[in-house]
Amino acid sequence: METQIKASLTSLLAAIKASDGQTVADAMARLDEFLARGRASGELHPQLVHFLENRSYAKALMFLGGATDIPAGACGGRAAKK
Repeated sequence: METQIKASLTSLLAAIKASDGQTVADAMARLDEFLARGRASGELHPQLVHFLENRSYAKALMFLGGATDIPAGACGGRAAKK
């Protein structure tokens, strides 16, 4: 499932860059389906679930790419920087 999520994330980010609204909507719908299935089965890593739930798609793609230096966001337990 992670391979499919990664492909959907790549498609989504490319569609955003290209301002392709229909592809953005389709990719987001697929990601929501993967999230629901992964949450129900317990198959997805909790951090990946967190990124998908919060629509932190760039961070989800970094996670799937093996990045270890993913920046903490406002939801990281600290107040957001102003």
